[in-house]
Amino acid sequence: MMQIPDSHNQKKSLFNTMNRFIVAVNNMDQTVMVPSLLRDVPLDDAEALKGGGTAAADGRPYFQPDRDMYSSYVRLKSIRNDIEWGVLQGDERRRERAEVSRLEEDDLEKQFHFHLSGLNTVLSKLTHKADTLTSRYKEEIGCRN
Repeated sequence: MMQIPDSHNQKKSLFNTMNRFIVAVNNMDQTVMVPSLLRDVPLDDAEALKGGGTAAADGRPYFQPDRDMYSSYVRLKSIRNDIEWGVLQGDERRRERAEVSRLEEDDLEKQFHFHLSGLNTVLSKLTHKADTLTSRYKEEIGCRN
């Protein structure tokens, strides 16, 4: 079977970004044996404030300061399930879709690239969040790799 070498663009593809996120969340899910231990454990963003790489480009931390590790854990798993199984469509989503369909055809390619770029960025941040939560959980239970 012929393999196509990964180029820089392939590494930035939506499929690869989604796959990295799903792998990170699956790793988090396998590592966190007792999710209830995550309740009321704050996510320390001190590294983000020191420039440790966990802050967004605009300087804001990825994690909400008022959230605990458990809520992040549940949210990340929910997003993974939405990616793998699809999102249930509500009335609000149908209205949004109807508004988008009214836009002119020549804007569709521009919109596609805008949303594709945004989705890649968001998934990369969520992947980092899952990896950080996994590391923090390991620290909390005293298991270091």
